[in-house]
Amino acid sequence: MCILEVNQIIKSFEHGTKALDNFKLSLEKGQVLCIIGESGSGKSTLLRAIAGLESLDSGTIMVQGEKILGPDEKLVPGYEEIQLVHQQFQLYPNSTVEENIARPLLLFDKEYTRERLDTLLKLFKLFPMKDRRPKQLSGGQQQKVAIARALSIEPKLLLLDEPFSQLDPIQKRDLLEELREIFASLSTTVILVTHDLLDALAISEHLCVMRRGKPVQVGTTAELYKYPNSFYVAALFSPINKIPSRNGHYVRPGALKLYRENAKGRIPAQVVFARFLPNHNIIKLKLHEFGGSWLAEDPSRAFEVGDNVYISYPTQEILKLGE
Repeated sequence: MCILEVNQIIKSFEHGTKALDNFKLSLEKGQVLCIIGESGSGKSTLLRAIAGLESLDSGTIMVQGEKILGPDEKLVPGYEEIQLVHQQFQLYPNSTVEENIARPLLLFDKEYTRERLDTLLKLFKLFPMKDRRPKQLSGGQQQKVAIARALSIEPKLLLLDEPFSQLDPIQKRDLLEELREIFASLSTTVILVTHDLLDALAISEHLCVMRRGKPVQVGTTAELYKYPNSFYVAALFSPINKIPSRNGHYVRPGALKLYRENAKGRIPAQVVFARFLPNHNIIKLKLHEFGGSWLAEDPSRAFEVGDNVYISYPTQEILKLGE
């Protein structure tokens, strides 16, 4: 069931700069979609438009068949059923965790409020700290409170605007795993925007790559990795090496096979740099015949600076890319 339809929306700012340029997207109920793109690509503007907080030049946004109106069409901008969580936690500093989460439920039935509050405190593992104030919580705990509060009224759509940028790597990793399980258990429909591919991969396998206000490619992680439609999409996942004398043809460092002996079809090179990474060494190879250099992964950590190397790669690993 389609819950969100973004139809050819355009949003321009001063001097004619287009933050959103004929942007089109649809989302199924219960789906978690990660929109990834560089700073200034229009990600946050898109979320604000979906939430009804940004006026559009043209196009429409529909949520379960209802047209979303912008601030110039609606007296009080925004919709309760569409919750937007920002980078800043925006918690009430003098209220407890429980009070912060319950605040949107003040006008609801008391029995429902208690039941919903207990469910969220349990799901987000916040029961032990329900009487603490925000200043007594870690950054990750504060973010959980902010997201739990947004989910309190069971919104149709949850929008997350780079909410993990203030967290350290360990906090972020643990929180992303928790949220993935929570969203699945609640069948929550979520759009997360981020510039960090690892954040996106940790929480969903559905990706939309965004650039200059447009969706560049939409699909699963596997589809975008194996069949990128542009250099930009391919380079999000890893560095890529240009194949000499073959315009628009590339190969990933992980696809290269490294040998100490030469054989027909292998490319001679020399290791000029090696760096330790947790799962492999990354090495830089100077290509003797073609000039230039390639990056390669060395999972066995067998090659050192100065070693001669001979390279091959499967033809099926070649990426044919436009810019």
